Amino acid sequence: MAFHPASTLGQLPPGALTEVSIEGKQIALCNVEGVIHAIDGVCPHRSGPLAEGALHGTMVVCPWHAWEFDCVTGRHDYNPGIQLETYQVKVEGDDILVELP
Repeated sequence: MAFHPASTLGQLPPGALTEVSIEGKQIALCNVEGVIHAIDGVCPHRSGPLAEGALHGTMVVCPWHAWEFDCVTGRHDYNPGIQLETYQVKVEGDDILVELP
């Protein structure tokens, strides 16, 4: 597993949500009160772009059909059987790095 450059803290202020592509994979980066989280960026419902949705606390809301996922755990808000992949994040200086398998 390796860490890949994804973004910078300057581009992702607290409360922000953005999409990055790492090795062809869409990742949604979330800044929750200064803590960066990374989850799969594609909603499993209809492949909506999660990073184009909203971030409410730790919940990412899909812009297409309002499915919600916790950006810390990847879990769907109502169905525990639905879970997005989460990724390890580390911050070095201003750089946000995401680990992919």
